Amino acid sequence: MAEMDQAKPLAPASDLPKSDDGEAALHPSKAGPKKFIKCLGSIAALTTVLAAVVITLIFTVLRVKDPTIEMNGITVTNLELINGTTPKPGSNITVRADVSVKNPNIASFKYRNTTTTLYYYGKVVGNARGPAGRAKPRRTVRMNITIDIIMDRLLASPNLMSDASSGTLTMSSYSRIGGRVNMLNIIKRHVTVKMNCSMTVDIFSQAIQAQKCKRKVDL
Repeated sequence: MAEMDQAKPLAPASDLPKSDDGEAALHPSKAGPKKFIKCLGSIAALTTVLAAVVITLIFTVLRVKDPTIEMNGITVTNLELINGTTPKPGSNITVRADVSVKNPNIASFKYRNTTTTLYYYGKVVGNARGPAGRAKPRRTVRMNITIDIIMDRLLASPNLMSDASSGTLTMSSYSRIGGRVNMLNIIKRHVTVKMNCSMTVDIFSQAIQAQKCKRKVDL
């Protein structure tokens, strides 16, 4: 009888309940929130990375760059001279301007009609409008703009005789192109390109002898 009352041997250590198991059993809901918090952290990190990539693209690849206008050359046609120097009254002088529109963006630049005004010592002596068009991504479009000179205004200038005797005409031009750059329907930017040029035209060769241009872009 005394032997039966002896204490039973302790259970093996491997069979004893672990403290973690006991705590999980007492608090079964603690494991769920931890996984949820980790999941939220991963999503937040991924969102941050994506936002950084998008911002980098916007300020590098997708950044709208300024289109530019180039005045490649001007040719004077139908120029009739008196005594080889003075333009003949009633003659129809035509100025043809070779203009380029350069688009440095990865998206097309769709522009409206081009306007060009020709000045002689601050007085308007000719106007012209170029056709609307589209400059493909990272491409240059060339166009010829024809300007008919208003002879009455040109002949009325007191500077014409001295310029004609020197064989050159000092003139200036103003060109304007308005359009829009569309980046994957994400970034849409209206752009207006303006250019002022001063030039010296050789009467005999009927070509530009010297030229200086300034450009301005409004976004």
